[in-house]
Amino acid sequence: MKGIIISLAALSVTTAYAQKIEGPSVISKTSFAIVVDDSTYLQAAEEINAYRSAIEGSGLGTYIVHHHWNKPEEIRKVLKDLYARPQQLEGAVLIGDIPVPMIRDAQYLTSTFKMNQKINWQRSSVPSDRFYDDFHLEFDFIKQDSLQKNYFYYSINPDAVQQLHLSIYSARIKPPVVPGKDKYTLIREYLRKVVAGKKQQNSLDNMFVSTAHGYNSESVNAFAGEQLALRNQFPAMFLPGNTIRFFHFTNDRALKFHLLKALQLPETDLAIMHGHGDSDIQLINGYPYVSSPTESKENILRYLRSKIRAAQESGKDIAAAKANYEKYLDVPVSWMDNALDPAVMKDDSIFNHHLDIHIEDIIAARPNARMVLLDNCLTGSFHLDRYLAGYYPFSEGGNIVSVANSIGVLQDLWATELLGLMQHGVRVGNWFRHIAYLETHIMGDPTFSFNSSSKLDLNAAITGRHDAAFWKSLLKTTDADVQALALVQLAGKMDKAAYSTLLKDTYFRSGYESTRLEAFLQLEKLNNKDFITVLRAAASDPYEFIRRRSLYAIGEIGSDELAPAIANMIAYDMHSERIAFKAQTAMTFINEVPMLEALKEQNADKKFIAAVTRNGQKMKELADTILDASKPDKKRISEITMMRAYRYHQTVPALITIAKDGGSSEPVRLAALEALSWFPRSWRRDDIIALCREAANGNGYTAALKAQARKNLNIFQ
Repeated sequence: MKGIIISLAALSVTTAYAQKIEGPSVISKTSFAIVVDDSTYLQAAEEINAYRSAIEGSGLGTYIVHHHWNKPEEIRKVLKDLYARPQQLEGAVLIGDIPVPMIRDAQYLTSTFKMNQKINWQRSSVPSDRFYDDFHLEFDFIKQDSLQKNYFYYSINPDAVQQLHLSIYSARIKPPVVPGKDKYTLIREYLRKVVAGKKQQNSLDNMFVSTAHGYNSESVNAFAGEQLALRNQFPAMFLPGNTIRFFHFTNDRALKFHLLKALQLPETDLAIMHGHGDSDIQLINGYPYVSSPTESKENILRYLRSKIRAAQESGKDIAAAKANYEKYLDVPVSWMDNALDPAVMKDDSIFNHHLDIHIEDIIAARPNARMVLLDNCLTGSFHLDRYLAGYYPFSEGGNIVSVANSIGVLQDLWATELLGLMQHGVRVGNWFRHIAYLETHIMGDPTFSFNSSSKLDLNAAITGRHDAAFWKSLLKTTDADVQALALVQLAGKMDKAAYSTLLKDTYFRSGYESTRLEAFLQLEKLNNKDFITVLRAAASDPYEFIRRRSLYAIGEIGSDELAPAIANMIAYDMHSERIAFKAQTAMTFINEVPMLEALKEQNADKKFIAAVTRNGQKMKELADTILDASKPDKKRISEITMMRAYRYHQTVPALITIAKDGGSSEPVRLAALEALSWFPRSWRRDDIIALCREAANGNGYTAALKAQARKNLNIFQ
């Protein structure tokens, strides 16, 4: 092995595609790859080579691969080849103008994205580098975008693996547009910052967490629960000499200025920012929560003024708009008289701008927080010229890494899963490979890590080939996230029955919220009797987020036996705002009779009884609609595709009937089969599998139907 590595260092390898591969210059068990386009390499060769040297200074052998990349397949092939070498690849960074894979037909691999793929392909596809870092997935090329030549559309191959399991980690060093600087200047400056940062001795001892308005139903219990969990994930952070701060949107009507100040502090290491967002904004505050009559009136006035301006911008009749709101809100028309006054418009504009963090705020703030985790929708839309997450590392501050999402994401994500590993010197990429969805991305250097005095080399553990005994030994540590990591790593290394028992026992014995939740999530993948046992207990777990996740799982299963768990939450946990929201959704997925019986057993409020009764009638009408061949295909398909977002297990028999019905059109049958792919944990799972086996191998099914059936079977594995 040593001889191979030395020869790679001594030679530059040119492939048949004229790709230049410069081998590592240090011996290490794993390796890393810097992938860059030729133009960027020519403009920043000195900085790229310095970056490589800095990485190798930490003992990680690093390739440099540069080429004029014409399509994503070229890069994927190089990475797979490097992964197959003795000095196995552990990760890669994509620098500069790297093709963007736009993934279609794989929304089940996202946290929640469910957009109609018939609309604009740029919007309905998922920009995802899982194309480059998950070698288990297989992709079928569709086309190159006619306008954005760097976009390449792919579909997930139906006959391949349908679950994410990253082979390596990946990241992007792709500068957004910054006034007054070209992209090559930004890349050079960023790499110099990274190299300088790797020379610093910086441990993780200062962090903050922020929660914005509208996030997780603004639940106080969710906010408090996260603090309890973080205390166990980062126990040292709560000791004198270290700092952890929690910001809530109710702390200030313009909280963004406090957050920007916290981001600017040179000592800030990690920032976790929860909230809604878009490609160019982090939403922080809404209108103030007030109780005084004067301030309440001012909120109404702002609202009315915004509506009148919106009417003017859309060309509507202003007088008619005022009359409408006068009647709708029973307010005097005089409250809207100054809506179009320039001075008032300016004041309102300033007020609204102060509510949220904009791209310009990040540029001006020059964030110093080394790592920023953006738990928002769309802030990581790296395929765009301007994407907010990119302005963190490419600012003139000390930020090295941001982690963000390229599309809309689930509010109820476990954003801090395994994050405590970062305090032990784990490279951000080695943490990331355990938590990524199709849309999750690292912006910046994925080899970034904090200094640690830990004797345990978790990077080597994660990238090595340790057996079950090694990982079981880590369950004896007094570290919540090291234990959680061990549970993740033990999957596939133990007999399934023994693994299931271990997970169940860990759930019931652990006092660590994150360890317990990891045991729950790993058991959920097994979806067996042990999971049902744990699921019932999880519905009343002390940790609010476990209770919340249990409601998701109950909805995914939908069996009658889980009705009492929902009813118990409705009886005793409705003060937890996010639980209340999810419980009222989950109860609609259970059959009417057992749900009613469970609610009556708890003496539930009559409004819940009425809601379940209405839902029972709705399910009958829904089944009748989708089964009615006399209805237009468009109507039937619209109702069928709703099941991708709502697990109405009551409609599964109807969907199976439609999929089998040779008298229905192929689009309708295909919609039914595709909708069934979203029910992998349903209590009617066996019926769906039987249908898919019949469709995949039987007569009376078109090639498209057969392909979807095979895809479903792979999803259900």
